[in-house]
Amino acid sequence: MNLTDKVVVITGAGSGIGRATALRFSQAGANICACDVSAERLATLGRELGPRALLTETVDVSNRAQMAAFADRVHAKTPAADIVVNNAGVGVGGAFVDTKLDDWDWLLGINLRGVVHGCHFFIPKMVERGIGGQVINVSSVLGVYPAPFNSAYVASKFAVLGLSQSLRTELAPHKIGVTAICPGMIATAIVEDSRVSSAIAARREQVAKVFKKRGAPPSVVADAIFDAVRTNPAVRPVGRDGWVMWALSKVSPQAVARLTAGFSRRMADG
Repeated sequence: MNLTDKVVVITGAGSGIGRATALRFSQAGANICACDVSAERLATLGRELGPRALLTETVDVSNRAQMAAFADRVHAKTPAADIVVNNAGVGVGGAFVDTKLDDWDWLLGINLRGVVHGCHFFIPKMVERGIGGQVINVSSVLGVYPAPFNSAYVASKFAVLGLSQSLRTELAPHKIGVTAICPGMIATAIVEDSRVSSAIAARREQVAKVFKKRGAPPSVVADAIFDAVRTNPAVRPVGRDGWVMWALSKVSPQAVARLTAGFSRRMADG
């Protein structure tokens, strides 16, 4: 797989999985077009990428106009992206009855509409160019496992998985592959950056520590994304928990239901 001077677009590239993915592809000789909401994180990434930073832009992926402008600047440098990684994501935790509509709007704007924007503004140019490409949409193990007390996040990640599978069939005649990446527990800052209801706010620090201690490094997801460009699977779980839940969802939905019920009881008991 020769990626020399190929153009890779990555959203949410300033930290975590996005940053690791940008570095992984740049090491293979690709040119990176990166966006993130944090100018500070992007500046750091730009220095790390060096001459492989084709474009770094501060962009809110939930904002249609900002994503359109970002895509225009990418396409001013290349007729079409070779690889698009829709990675930007946030979390909202808490019981459904405690989750505010504003938090639903915030999360769905980034986790779902951000993916839609990334597909909408980059795929048509890939189709028009006519030489194929790859779209990677980052879902989650919670796009497979409907964990309670995360209903907004689960809804967004199930939607990303479904969108990816629908697009995969639709874009196959254009030689554009589509893969949904479903990571399990990864040591990123998503817990610290999440919004949580007051009922479980006291647990945030503890959960964040568990993610950092037990979660796989973001580079593991970056490697999976890199491999998915080569192999074009429909779905790629990442991490032990990601693979276990993916397998259980296929061979034993009843086991998943029991796990969900058990987790719900533990949360209810505090």
